[in-house]
Amino acid sequence: MAMAHVTLTGNLSQFTEGQTQFDIDARDIRGLMRELAKQYPAVAPHLEDGFAVAINGEIFQDSWFEPIPDNADVHVIPAIGGG
Repeated sequence: MAMAHVTLTGNLSQFTEGQTQFDIDARDIRGLMRELAKQYPAVAPHLEDGFAVAINGEIFQDSWFEPIPDNADVHVIPAIGGG
């Protein structure tokens, strides 16, 4: 597994007891989301609502199996409503 430095943006921290930064072992985006949901079950439904993930500054959307390199800087960006 790879250790990622994860930052939650937007209002997601209200579901993680105010935490916005984590070090999480995850090999890909799917594993990262599973680990976040395991540690903070309240955030899980909000991760399913759609989000983007930036890995070392490159944005991925709906790329569940995108690999996360060791020591990557990862930002989870919730979907923005609108139309």
